[in-house]
Amino acid sequence: MTEHYFSQKPQSKSSPMTWNYTLRGKDFTFTSDVGVFSKKEIDFGTRLLIDTFEIPETQGDILDLGCGYGPIGISIADSAPDRKIVMADVNERALQLAEENSKMNGVHNVEFVQSDRFSNLEDRRFAVVLTNPPIRAGKSVVHGMFEGSEERLLKGGELWVVIQKKQGAPSAIEKLESLFGNCETVERNKGYYILRSIKD
Repeated sequence: MTEHYFSQKPQSKSSPMTWNYTLRGKDFTFTSDVGVFSKKEIDFGTRLLIDTFEIPETQGDILDLGCGYGPIGISIADSAPDRKIVMADVNERALQLAEENSKMNGVHNVEFVQSDRFSNLEDRRFAVVLTNPPIRAGKSVVHGMFEGSEERLLKGGELWVVIQKKQGAPSAIEKLESLFGNCETVERNKGYYILRSIKD
């Protein structure tokens, strides 16, 4: 069976890499590894989502769904110290890296949950869900993440998604509009779309 970054227990030999990145106007240090999405750098879509995201007035915890090694959740947590950022991923190696990266960057308003989408988050409600979804896992998984997000957002809560046009942005927009009754394209750059839907 081919291993993917959405595997629960990556078997590939660990070979970590560490680098620095400026996100939301602050310098961060991140370590990533084999078996984790975007091992060598913060990918363009993730950076675009981080830089575009605006913290809403709706109070409550923020969920980084499919957090990987943690750049989205950690950078948002740093810029919103009064919020708790819940970072969830099915990949044990990714989640361990996210926890180590949060400590390395002095970010403490975070919580880590191993969860296959919302499997271990069923009783939680959020003001925001942010996700760079695992496109290679397939459309049913990605759209399932949208459905789970709609169910677990508070009233007035927001789902923010980054997705490439060639990897399903048009069908994602259609799905989000059917779930939420709205979907705004907040930003477009190099074929990447930042989408936002708000729960009525």
